[in-house]
Amino acid sequence: MKPAVPLGPIVSSAHLAAGEMPALSEFEFGMIMVSHAFHRWTVRCAAAAGAPGLSPLENMILHTVYHRGRPKRMADIALVLNVEDTHLITYAVKKLETAGLVKGEKIGKEKAISVTKKGAEVVTRYHEIREALLIQGVKAFGTEAAILSRIATEMRALSGLYDQAARAAASL
Repeated sequence: MKPAVPLGPIVSSAHLAAGEMPALSEFEFGMIMVSHAFHRWTVRCAAAAGAPGLSPLENMILHTVYHRGRPKRMADIALVLNVEDTHLITYAVKKLETAGLVKGEKIGKEKAISVTKKGAEVVTRYHEIREALLIQGVKAFGTEAAILSRIATEMRALSGLYDQAARAAASL
């Protein structure tokens, strides 16, 4: 019988994990998996909430605009969602306007986006579905809120490191 081979970290790119910090490659693989699953979830939940055909970004923009009940400038939406290509925000907002979920209004020289009644209904239904399907599953899984909060804090901090590294790579 052969001795068991240690599997090491679970990664998608062994050549990247061969460096100084294999755990970062493990984290990145987990982030890839979570990102795709999260996007799939948002698309299907939005469809079940009455907004079929929304992309993950359009769904995130809808929820960002709904946040705190105040209109949002395009630049603020891009900043909050960490989207560098503002044309992606512009295109997504146009699609949300066409679907009747948001509306734009001029405030000075800028366009501010707010949620329509239909958009608010979709967000409310999305919340209900999320509570019933996702939150109950996470609670049943036994994940503690404090641990999720710590992971979120570390992910936001890591996003800054990835942004800094991207700026440095662009100057090479």
